[in-house]
Amino acid sequence: MSHHLAQVNVARMRHPLDDPRMAGFVDNLDRINGIGAAAPGFVWIMQEGDAHGGNTDVAFFGDPGLISNITVWQDLESLLDFTLRTEHVDFLRRRREWFLPAEAPSVALWWVPESHLPDVAEAEDRLLHLRAHGPSPTAFTFRRAFEPPEVAAAG
Repeated sequence: MSHHLAQVNVARMRHPLDDPRMAGFVDNLDRINGIGAAAPGFVWIMQEGDAHGGNTDVAFFGDPGLISNITVWQDLESLLDFTLRTEHVDFLRRRREWFLPAEAPSVALWWVPESHLPDVAEAEDRLLHLRAHGPSPTAFTFRRAFEPPEVAAAG
């Protein structure tokens, strides 16, 4: 069975999304998501029908102050290319303008069967697992990544 890479990232907003101080983020969300959707290796982004694009209306961990993004990619390299080698990196550099520093890991990666699309509950579980146990095949980070199950089994 072949696998794709799922990722979740969460951030605590400094201000509500409709606050003018969040405009630099909100006004570019659709554009940056569009760059991601057009990127080689992109598979899927969770969009829960909100006005801001992405997954901004879903209260991650039931907390309306947290914003999340859940995507699926063909592989780690594709996600890294989008994250670090497109205009997306400019918004990573500006994240402190819009979001508070994370007190715990805020990004989790994990392998999913090729046809599987994760939901919020699964993403929450993976992030909690990473926070409780550190990087493992169940949930890992960019710095400590694990091979997809079919590669790990062959090795």
